[in-house]
Amino acid sequence: MIDKLEMFMVLAREQHFGHAAEHCGVTQPTLSSALRQLEDHLGVVLVKRGSRYQGLTPEGERVLEWARHIVGSTRSMRDEMRAMRFGLTGQVQIAVIPTALAMVHELTTPFREKHPDVSFAILSRTSAEIQALLDDLRIDAGITYLDNEPLGQVTAIPLYRERYQLLTSNIDDLAGQETITWREAAKLPLCLLTPDMQNRRIIDQHLDAAGAKVSATLESDSMIALFTHVQTGNWASIMPEKMVESFGMRDRVKSIPIIEPDATHTVGLIAAKREPATPVVSALLKEAARISELQTA
Repeated sequence: MIDKLEMFMVLAREQHFGHAAEHCGVTQPTLSSALRQLEDHLGVVLVKRGSRYQGLTPEGERVLEWARHIVGSTRSMRDEMRAMRFGLTGQVQIAVIPTALAMVHELTTPFREKHPDVSFAILSRTSAEIQALLDDLRIDAGITYLDNEPLGQVTAIPLYRERYQLLTSNIDDLAGQETITWREAAKLPLCLLTPDMQNRRIIDQHLDAAGAKVSATLESDSMIALFTHVQTGNWASIMPEKMVESFGMRDRVKSIPIIEPDATHTVGLIAAKREPATPVVSALLKEAARISELQTA
């Protein structure tokens, strides 16, 4: 039953029978047979069928929610039994918004010192992708914004508040300024993250609130690409304070706090809301609370 539920979850994610079968390492007839058996066992039709995948039935949508719960709980049980025998082991997968990548080491380094048999896979993803990965049980945790756009059913630990700075070449006319307003920043040739990134949507919100209309002259999903363009002296960018600090290139660029307003947004660690959580997720949440710059209740 667990294997069939897992196949059903993969099909719902891939929305293609062939791709789902390949991901599961089985033939397409085997996948179809497993789904038929699951439907027979539950007494409902789960998938709208035709010449190709056409989506889930209403019953299929509800079963998908149950499947995530059942498969997640089963994996948690297996992980707990393994942890009781061997301690925390295996690979922890964390998906992180690009603007928070500079601080992940603050969590992973002390965690691995306590649990040396654990390794990490750090993935750079948008906030929407992080939520989807959590829902599909494909990551253990994510680091994302907590207070801007709605989150799903998650456990959240606030880590820090993101503040914003203008990043510009130190030979620019603005290099002598100590602060700059959002409206003033909008007048510069800006290179910014792509609109699918929540950081970009946050920046656009603040620029719009300041009455400034901006059209980025360059967009990228890479913070490194933005930074290297700023270094040319032909672009400026708006970046989180922590990201600016991580570059450590004060001799080549200048960072200027943006005011009116001095905006902040909370970034934190999230994990699927499940009781009991896996031992590794429980330990990760505990470590996140310990290193948090914010006081949590």
